[in-house]
Amino acid sequence: METKTPNLILSVLAAIIITILILATFPISGGHINPLVTFAALLTGLISLSKATIYILAQCVGGVFGALALKAVVDGEIEKTFSLGGCTLTVVAPGPHGPTVTGLETSQALWLEIICGFVLLFASVGMAFDHRQAKGIGQVSVFIIVGIVLGLLVFVSTTVTATKGYAGAGLNPARCLGPAIVRGGHLWKGHWVFWVGPAIACMAFAVYTMIIPRHHAHTIE
Repeated sequence: METKTPNLILSVLAAIIITILILATFPISGGHINPLVTFAALLTGLISLSKATIYILAQCVGGVFGALALKAVVDGEIEKTFSLGGCTLTVVAPGPHGPTVTGLETSQALWLEIICGFVLLFASVGMAFDHRQAKGIGQVSVFIIVGIVLGLLVFVSTTVTATKGYAGAGLNPARCLGPAIVRGGHLWKGHWVFWVGPAIACMAFAVYTMIIPRHHAHTIE
């Protein structure tokens, strides 16, 4: 499972790709490509339950199709090495005395999901869905900032732990679900962390927005 691809390169690519995807989907759904953001938008009253349900279902289906497309174009070795871009807590690696399990403890991974998820929501929901921000610094600039924040979170979560077998904070349950369904196996181990962590982050963010209402914030001139 060890790779030679620097975490910084992966983080930069993630930032660029997410920015492009948000820009592409904004006219359609408002840039909803992540159940984490959609659930937070629901809890904070920005979208309806029916719309949130449709978005999350579409995101999960998109995650599956994305994993299928990746499986179709990569060889078996790359698929095994990168687990189709799936979210992993641990992997089984050969050892001197037989297979050994390496990775991150479930509690640590859960806290990383919660903390990183909250930071991402603070940037995405707090900026992308606030029309004052778009007016003040420009819509494209807002999306670029969101992409950069996500890239930084990917970099931090993969370098601070520096644990072989842990793929970093998922930050998108649909992205984790697709490879788990297509590839299965160890990707299901601890998979719940990549759903429960973001859900807790969403609830914490909803409480935060109640404590600090948006209409009390200063308007960007």
